[in-house]
Amino acid sequence: MSDAPGSSPRTEIDAVTLEILRNQLESVAEEMGQVLINGSYSPNIKERQDCSTALFDAEGRMVAQAEHIPVHLGAMPEAVDAVRERDPRPGDVFVLNDPFDGGTHLPDVTLVSPLAPDGEILGYAVSRAHHADVGGSTPGSMPAGSREIYQEGLRLPPVRLVAEGEPNEDVRSILLANVRTPDERRADLRAQIAANERAEARLGELLEEHPDLVPSAFDAVVDYSRQRIAAEIEALPDGTYAASDALEGDGVLEHASGADPADVSIPIEATVTIDGDRIVVDFEGTADQVPGNVNAPLAVAKSAVYFVVRCVTDPEIPPNQGCYDPVTVRVPEGSLLDPRPPAAVVGGNVETSQRVTDVVLAAFAEAVPDRVPAGGQGTMNNLIVGSRTGSFTYYETVAGGFGARPSKDGMDGVQVGMTNTLNTPVEALEAAYPLRVERYSFRPDSGGDGRFRGGLGLERSVTVEADATVSLLTERRRTPPAGLAGGEDGALGRNLIDGEPVAAKTSVDVDAGTTVTVLTPGGGGHGDPDERDPEARERDRADGKVTR
Repeated sequence: MSDAPGSSPRTEIDAVTLEILRNQLESVAEEMGQVLINGSYSPNIKERQDCSTALFDAEGRMVAQAEHIPVHLGAMPEAVDAVRERDPRPGDVFVLNDPFDGGTHLPDVTLVSPLAPDGEILGYAVSRAHHADVGGSTPGSMPAGSREIYQEGLRLPPVRLVAEGEPNEDVRSILLANVRTPDERRADLRAQIAANERAEARLGELLEEHPDLVPSAFDAVVDYSRQRIAAEIEALPDGTYAASDALEGDGVLEHASGADPADVSIPIEATVTIDGDRIVVDFEGTADQVPGNVNAPLAVAKSAVYFVVRCVTDPEIPPNQGCYDPVTVRVPEGSLLDPRPPAAVVGGNVETSQRVTDVVLAAFAEAVPDRVPAGGQGTMNNLIVGSRTGSFTYYETVAGGFGARPSKDGMDGVQVGMTNTLNTPVEALEAAYPLRVERYSFRPDSGGDGRFRGGLGLERSVTVEADATVSLLTERRRTPPAGLAGGEDGALGRNLIDGEPVAAKTSVDVDAGTTVTVLTPGGGGHGDPDERDPEARERDRADGKVTR
C-alpha cells in the first residue's frame, strides 16, 4: 500500500476490512447514479440512463465507479485533473464539457464537486450525463456535417456552477440561454448536483464510522486492483500484435473531395505490445485529424483501450485507477485520436470510440483468441430528432448485434462496446415527444453465420409528427462487423427516410409525417458455419432468427 509524496503514513488494512470498505465506496458511486437517474427530467437520462458517476480521491485517482457508460468513465480522470488545476474549494461544484479541457464531447456535461465532509478536501464526486441539447447548429447538438467545435454547442471549460456553497446564477444563466430546452437542462443539472451532494453525505458517514481508515482505503483499493490487473497481464503471452480498420468517412470528406463516398475511409491502426505486466497500445499510422466531427479527444481513445484491457483480463477486478496504471496509450499529436482545437469531435466520442474498441480487440485476438468475440455492431447508431423552436430534442442510440463468442452465440439487440445504455421505452418516447414508433423488431438474417452465430441487429422506425431536424451519426453501413475464426460477417446497417436510403452521417430538415428508419448491424459469427450444431440451426429457424 503506497503513501502519497509528503503525506502521513497510511493505516494498514486487513483483507476483510478492505473488502467491506471497497464495497462501501462502490455503493457510494452506485447511489450517486440512482439519485441522478431518479432525479433527472429528460428521458435520455431517466429512461436510457445515459449517465455515469464515480468517486475520486484527493489526488485525482478514481477509486470507485458505478457500472454505467465505458466511454464516460475511462475519460473521467481528465475532468478531475482539469478541475484540480483551478484551485477547487469545499462547497464548489464545477461544470465542464470542453473536449479539450477535461470533457469528451459537448453533450456530455460533467459536474465535479470537491468532497470535504470534515472541512478538508478528501476526494471528488463526478457525474457525467448526456444532455439532449447544448446548443449548436442543429437540435440535439450532434450535427452530421460540423467542421469545427463551435457548431456543436456551448463549450464550457471548468467553471464554478456553485462557488463555496453559493449558486453561480451568472454561469447558469449563460448555459440555459444557449440551449433549446432550458427547463429540461435546468432539471437535469439539479439532478447531477444532488448526486454529487449524496456522495459527500455518504462519505461523511463513512468517516464517522471509520475515521482513520478512509484515506487508507483509497490507497488500498487502487493498489488491490493494480496488483490484480498486473497479474492478469503477466499471464498473457508476451509479444507485439497489430490490427487496423477504418471509419466510413466523416460527413464532410465524402462531399468535399468529390470522390465516390464508397472510396472515402479514415484508417485507424493499433499495435499492442504485451511485456511482462505492462501493455503499450500505440496508434502510430492512424489518420491525421479530419475536417468532419469523427475526431476523438485523447481521453476518449484512452477510455476505449482501458475498456478492452478489462474485457480481455478479468472484468470482475474492481474498476479504478489501478486498472489503468499498467497500460500506456501512445497517440500521434494532431491525429484523429488526439486532435487540435477547434476540431469538430461530437462523432468521435460515439463512433470513433467504437472503432478504436474494434481495432484493439482485433489485435488482442491474435494474442488471446479464446477471449475475444467476433465483431459487434461497431456503432452506436445515433438518432437525433429535434425542433428548431426548442420545443423538444430526442436522442437515442439504437442497439444491434453482439459478436459471437468463442463458445456462445452473440446477443441480439444489445448495446455494444463503449456504450451501455438502455433503450427509450415506446410508451415513454411517445409520451414525451411528438414521435410515433411504427416498428421495433429484430432483423432476421442479420447475425453472421458460424459455429456460433452473431447477434441480431434491430429495426427502429419512427414517424416524426412535427416539423423537425433529423441527424444520424452511424457506422458499419459499408464495412460489416467482421466474423472471426472462419465465421461470416454480420449484416450491414442501413438508414432510411420515408423508405429512401440516406448517408451514414447526415442532418436534414423534415416535414411532419416523415418516417425515419434505422436498421442496425448484426454481429459477426465465430467459427466454421459447417460446425454449427444442427439442433441450434433448427432453433434459429424456429425463433425466426434466419429465414434462409
